Amino acid sequence: MAPQPQREPLHGLLAEFDNPTDLVDAANRARLAGYTSMDAYTPFPIEELDDALGLKRNSLPLIVLLGGIFGGGGGYFLQYWTQVIAWPMNIGGRPFNSWPHFIPVTFECTVLGASLAAFVGMLVLNRLPKPYHPVFNVPAFDRASRDRFFLCIESTDPKFDRHATGSFLKGLHPLGVSEVAA
Repeated sequence: MAPQPQREPLHGLLAEFDNPTDLVDAANRARLAGYTSMDAYTPFPIEELDDALGLKRNSLPLIVLLGGIFGGGGGYFLQYWTQVIAWPMNIGGRPFNSWPHFIPVTFECTVLGASLAAFVGMLVLNRLPKPYHPVFNVPAFDRASRDRFFLCIESTDPKFDRHATGSFLKGLHPLGVSEVAA
């Protein structure tokens, strides 16, 4: 009995489409067929794709809200501490805690805290920077940032089978199906 040739491990199978409608339709059909571990790559955002892939909302809005609250609270507390606790000065008989006077800086610190939280939260949630991804090795993937749309069903999916998933993807009538080495 001859030894079977070893196949390299797969990251998944990548289907290439030439328009966003076909990609969204393929993602919907793949989700309805029971595939759950898949990703799509497009040259521009497509609103319907999140639902088609079955993606859930992430925690970025909460991170931005908390960043804004902490930024605004920190800005207000810094002004309060300097004006009331550390160096109180009686200027024109005004109270030390003159909150209307603190509003502009508090607002700006709120915006700064929220924007920094959005930036850092987006990087962390997207696991960026990611200088390497297995799909970069597929020659056709070079067009993903210009005019092609890709759907990748990953090998970590419980329903993934190299041949059955390949046949399923070919049944969606893509321009091509490629294996993505891990």
